[in-house]
Amino acid sequence: MSSYDTILQVRFGHVDPAGIVYFPRIYDYLHDVFEELWEKHVGQRYYHLLLEKKVGFPLVHSSVDFKSPLRFGDRPLVSVTCFKLGRTSLGLRYVFRLGETLCLEAKQVTACIDVDTMKPVAIPDAFREKFAELLEEGVEMAAGDS
Repeated sequence: MSSYDTILQVRFGHVDPAGIVYFPRIYDYLHDVFEELWEKHVGQRYYHLLLEKKVGFPLVHSSVDFKSPLRFGDRPLVSVTCFKLGRTSLGLRYVFRLGETLCLEAKQVTACIDVDTMKPVAIPDAFREKFAELLEEGVEMAAGDS
């Protein structure tokens, strides 16, 4: 199984008075990695996708399991894999680690939509190919997909 990997930096403004990353900031991190994945793995800047191609991937479901806190100065490795590749939806798993320590695991499902109509559309084949490279073992594309 292949994954897209990147490293984040926990900054001073990201932590709460307890000295750990304030939990809503995790959603900012997830979206930052999502946009980076589009640019560096898929080869499309996300804003270009939205503004020029009029295709978007809004979040429709999210779950996060917090295992170990992130603190100011930490540089977690984030690994992204694909657990679902449907005709109009995409499921990504994000795993944050500090060395061998699992800090959190998030699963997010997005829907592929036409930005103008806000209606679901099929994920373009070029994008499907790139996300297929990140498919987890035992996961297959939805039936009827190219």
